[in-house]
Amino acid sequence: MRTLLILIAALVAACSSPEKKTPDPLVASIDSVMQSVVDTARFNGNILVARNGEVIYKKSFGRSNFYTGEMLNDSSLFELASVSKAFTAMAIMILKEQGKLSYDDDVTKYLPELPYKGMTIRHFLNHTSGIADYEELMVKGWDLKKIARNDDVIALFKKYNPTIVFNPGEKWEYSNTAYAMLATIVQRVSGKPFKDFLADNIFLPLDMRRSRVYSTRRSGEVIPNYAYGFVYSDSLKKYALPDSLKEYFYVYPLDGIEGDGVVNSTTGDLFKWNEALYTDKLVSRTSIEEAFTSGKLNTDSLHNYGFGWFIENDSVSGKIVRHTGSWPGYRTLIVRFVDSKDCIIVLTNNDNPSARTAVGNEIRKRLARYR
Repeated sequence: MRTLLILIAALVAACSSPEKKTPDPLVASIDSVMQSVVDTARFNGNILVARNGEVIYKKSFGRSNFYTGEMLNDSSLFELASVSKAFTAMAIMILKEQGKLSYDDDVTKYLPELPYKGMTIRHFLNHTSGIADYEELMVKGWDLKKIARNDDVIALFKKYNPTIVFNPGEKWEYSNTAYAMLATIVQRVSGKPFKDFLADNIFLPLDMRRSRVYSTRRSGEVIPNYAYGFVYSDSLKKYALPDSLKEYFYVYPLDGIEGDGVVNSTTGDLFKWNEALYTDKLVSRTSIEEAFTSGKLNTDSLHNYGFGWFIENDSVSGKIVRHTGSWPGYRTLIVRFVDSKDCIIVLTNNDNPSARTAVGNEIRKRLARYR
């Protein structure tokens, strides 16, 4: 009888023990890439990879604050830098669907201070306006001990009337100025501060609870679990906040400019954003398709930028929309494989472009290899 009971117990244990899962070769390959980049390129940041709309890899590597030693986790909040531009473009798209503006409106309809005619909202969205760079203008005409706002930038354009780089629609040239101006248009048309418009119309509807428009130097608000952006100082032989280094003198005065940057988010919130772009939760599918369509120059030739997104057509992966972000202390990346619903999100806070590039390129190779 005892032998029978032992045999029954063994059978029950065998049936109830968890079945060992075969490791996913794609996940194992991604983890190998990440460990290599951490070891060889000092990767410090958060990463999320999705396959067919499902998150398969989500990890944090390194510190959120190099001074205190606090570590990153999957809720750490990062400055997105130019990855913010897609949110600015979406705000314009929302207002367009509400009937409050048209892409082909002359921007002086909303920014009458600007001394130019013929630049449209579409030109600003596509980076084909020819408007001059505001950062150079700020160094020339602004008190660098003060934090500038968007209206200050517009006032300087009115005062100095810098020559346009080219006629609207003639060429494509990446423009932070255009997206800062678009944020001001959002504010003036909606009657809300830019940060509130994004919160009410994008972040809250998508349950992006950590995301916000935020500037560490301007707001005075201290956000828990914030990933502070550090740069490596060769002279000090350590990581430091850019504010403490003379060569980054421009960081403080430009910290108040919205639209071309200063959206802050997490990998998890950005995945919610990624998924929403397959739906009509924010705007119609028609509007989203237009945002993901290459713009045209006056000659009808195409360039590879839509509304806040670079556009690629890959022979293996199909349509890809992507954007990078760079600001002292931060290097960011989002790559959306539209046809397969794969996604790569990389947020770093140690100003390491080589690590960000290595991660993005190597994971793209793995996604293609295991397709």
